Amino acid sequence: MLAASDPRLEAAKAWLGGFPEVQIEGLAPASSDASFRRYFRAPVQPGGQWSDSSVILMDAPPDKEPLDAFLLTAQLFESAGVHVPRRLAVHQAEGFLLLSDLGQTPYLKALDPHQPQAAGQLYREAWRAMVRWQSWGLQQDSLADQLPHYSREKLLQEMQLFEDWFVERHHQTSLTAEEKNQLSQLMDWLASSALAQPQVLVHRDFHSRNLMVCPDQNPGVIDFQDAVIGPLSYDLVSLLRDAYLEWDEAQQLDWAIRYWQDAREAGLPIANDFADFWRDFELMGLQRHLKVLGIFARLFHRDGKAQYLQDLPLVMRYTRQAASRYNGCGALLRLLDRLEQRSAQVGYTF
Repeated sequence: MLAASDPRLEAAKAWLGGFPEVQIEGLAPASSDASFRRYFRAPVQPGGQWSDSSVILMDAPPDKEPLDAFLLTAQLFESAGVHVPRRLAVHQAEGFLLLSDLGQTPYLKALDPHQPQAAGQLYREAWRAMVRWQSWGLQQDSLADQLPHYSREKLLQEMQLFEDWFVERHHQTSLTAEEKNQLSQLMDWLASSALAQPQVLVHRDFHSRNLMVCPDQNPGVIDFQDAVIGPLSYDLVSLLRDAYLEWDEAQQLDWAIRYWQDAREAGLPIANDFADFWRDFELMGLQRHLKVLGIFARLFHRDGKAQYLQDLPLVMRYTRQAASRYNGCGALLRLLDRLEQRSAQVGYTF
């Protein structure tokens, strides 16, 4: 149900009035978002300028979510042969964008964790789309000037969210001087590991909520506006260690190997030994999971989005799983044990 008083929505409706085929009276929320953006779906009368039966209205307040990045990255991914929404109309000054509708079935709704074989085709199409844009991006000399780079500063800023929001705000505790120093050393190591990987076009949020099941060209890819030039393994981590959907590690390994094989065949600069790639993958995952723990805590405490609390346990399992395998992560495990009031259990594989 739409809010009774919503000035931005009323302004968007007035703009939509310039497109007679859009049935404004049928406008309804289409999806939630972790940012300030909102999405609405509206039916379309047949016979108009678009063949779509419905369209998506994006409401992106210009002072919080300017459209420039979305429009640029949409063009880049489309040029790479990725299925993204078509931009039908834009009112950039007001932050309104009319998009083609990729449907109402995200991967999250279509996938069953108890049926990995049935999910295999969807995942195969997803990582092959990834290989496509990674390969395309490496051939574009100007891409490095068009997108921000995942710098050491940015990687460290993201991981700092773990201390600021998950430790201090969510658990209402502070790090000791020793814990701060140990966590700083860990974060610096994870940032160095990420920067040592081949740097490619990265979607940065490539998971089951941002992939749509589309009969004509699967997958449909959304929420790409934060794309960067960054580590090769990043998007695969997002896909296989999804914060909203869990697969057992044997399945993760199987799919990761298949991606690695496809990436090698495509000529991507990926490690020749899968074990080396898997280590990069796990350390990249640890960086991402520390960030996500902080983001989910922030979404709850700052933005009042309590639904993200239910996803914290899975992200914590990923964090512990990776940290328990690598020498240098013991301080993090001890901190997590303290936060969760658990007995320490540390044993390294590497």
